[in-house]
Amino acid sequence: MITLEIINYSNKYNEAIKDLLVELQEYIAEIDKEKYNILTNEYREKYFEKTMNEVNKYEGKIFLAIENEKVIGLIVGLINNEKESTYDFKAPKRGRVTELVVSKGCRLNGIGKQLLDKMEKHFKEVGCKGVLIDVFAYNDNAQKFYYKNGYFNRNIEVMKKI
Repeated sequence: MITLEIINYSNKYNEAIKDLLVELQEYIAEIDKEKYNILTNEYREKYFEKTMNEVNKYEGKIFLAIENEKVIGLIVGLINNEKESTYDFKAPKRGRVTELVVSKGCRLNGIGKQLLDKMEKHFKEVGCKGVLIDVFAYNDNAQKFYYKNGYFNRNIEVMKKI
């Protein structure tokens, strides 16, 4: 019997988390039309370390989707990694999703939605009034997923190769 649960981060799953982060970077590198995104030998350890440092620095949270004792998805959320108010900007407390990945063979089963819902609930509980997510422009599947879940474009970065 398959049992799916969404749990808080536990370091006993660090290697599985690294695997998922690598899987996501492989996908991003594959769809990157300019081929700027790459996967280096040190990516696995360095990106995991960077992620954990951000979680610690910005009141972050990691939730894991576990199916039969195996990590099949994760979401990473941070709080206030940008100033709430500056000389030209005023915003309420916000959360930021920096990573959301579901293992390739497990997608389209509502796992990403469960992870996103769990993170949104956490952000609400700690007083956030909004959620920010950067989505790679070539990641059409992610964009459709977020639009379907009520997200909208606020900023768009454009680029020109010269």
